[in-house]
Amino acid sequence: MSRSGYYDWTKAKSVREASDKTLLLEIKQIHERSRATYGSPRITKDLQDRGIRVGHNRVARLMREVGIIGRTKRRYRVRTTDSNHDQPIAPNLLRDMPLPERPNQVWVSDITYIPTYEGWLYLAGVLDRYSRKLVGWSMDSTFAYTFTTECS
Repeated sequence: MSRSGYYDWTKAKSVREASDKTLLLEIKQIHERSRATYGSPRITKDLQDRGIRVGHNRVARLMREVGIIGRTKRRYRVRTTDSNHDQPIAPNLLRDMPLPERPNQVWVSDITYIPTYEGWLYLAGVLDRYSRKLVGWSMDSTFAYTFTTECS
């Protein structure tokens, strides 16, 4: 082999490198179209849907080499109470109160939220402290102060 032939061979781009260049352009285009949110699994799926035969590891390697990173979705955390304030805190009147002697003397209530496929479902309930039975409740996609009461 001649010296010039050897150096021409070392400088020549392989078929794989040329393919990686065109694939990288596609990856950048998909990543930009997704507002820089797609990572390698979704980009791989998008490329395969376009009819391009490519594996996840190859897409991940190309993205890593050029520094393309997808944004991960943050976990949504519901904040119902802000305890970090300088406002006065109401005293616990139930702790100092004697137990009720008959129904409907003392009611207590609480709210909770339940994640559903359609969004958050808020559930509020009112209990009679004497019988510990549910007196009223309300469910809604937004928290409201209306209760369905069923007293017996």
